[in-house]
Amino acid sequence: MDDSVDLQRRRIVGATIAMIGLADAGVIGRAYGQSLQAASPGGDASLAPIRQIDAGVLDVGYAQSGPSGGPAAILLHGWPYDIHSYGEVVPLLAGAGYRVIVPYLRGYGSTRFLSADTPRNGQQVVTALDIVALMDALKIDQAVLGGYDWGARTADIIAALWPERVKALVSVSGYLIGSQAANRKPLPPPAELQWWYQYYFATERGALGYAANLDAFNKLIWQLASPKWQFDDATYRRSAASFRNPDHVAIVIHNYRWRLGLAQGEARYDALEQRLAAAPAISVPTITLEGDANGAPHPEPAAYAKKFSGMYLHRTIGGGIGHNLPQEAPNAFAQAIQQAAHL
Repeated sequence: MDDSVDLQRRRIVGATIAMIGLADAGVIGRAYGQSLQAASPGGDASLAPIRQIDAGVLDVGYAQSGPSGGPAAILLHGWPYDIHSYGEVVPLLAGAGYRVIVPYLRGYGSTRFLSADTPRNGQQVVTALDIVALMDALKIDQAVLGGYDWGARTADIIAALWPERVKALVSVSGYLIGSQAANRKPLPPPAELQWWYQYYFATERGALGYAANLDAFNKLIWQLASPKWQFDDATYRRSAASFRNPDHVAIVIHNYRWRLGLAQGEARYDALEQRLAAAPAISVPTITLEGDANGAPHPEPAAYAKKFSGMYLHRTIGGGIGHNLPQEAPNAFAQAIQQAAHL
């Protein structure tokens, strides 16, 4: 047997034994029971009221639920989505005793830059620094981090660069840390086709088109990324309100141009990006998730399993689950947060 396969098997067996022990001790039984009673995916769960706090270069808008003294869970959304991806996850975790924080990323919702002079930068490391600054502002030393899309990349980066701040990690689509050098390498044509919007955004026509057709564009992304998710107009509109942020278009366009090396990042982040370009391993306890109907570009689980050097489990969630996994499968996501915290 290959050593890496054997190591992976031993990790999974060890994690399973640990979970059985916790369940027998009553540590996670109550929380899992509550998770299984969740409301329907994509439901109209309210995350109000939205709070604001100065953190780093931002005035961050965030939802908070659960006991203030509970273990912290920070849930991070992707593009083009928002905090409502976690509308059904939040009450599950709050009911299980977690202090749940769901922030709007830069360029979304009520999150604003404190200074007009701050670059509207979307490079990968800045959202991670934003969340670390938020943790500092909220006096959270360590949290379970969960995310998908941009949120998963952000959580991965924090776990890789500042593992002491991460109790455990739940990452949809696994290891998403990238580099400009890696992104210069061409992909097979079918994979390049999936990234059509990245090339559209590389042009001025694309930037103008995104701004002019925001809802039509983002609704199309939802449909392509989650082809079996039957969301209604009310569900889309609830999240679409966050795209009216005055910096949304600038952040999105810069993010995708930076990936291709078509836009510069800030020089003060060069050292951190160099560390990320080396694809550092993630040592914190981790569960990766994937939907069985994810229509967005994503790596195969086997391609990233070795990047997680600590306790590690992977689950593929069936039933036609697409890219926005927390909103489409809230029970599975909430259970993963709880289990990862006890690996």
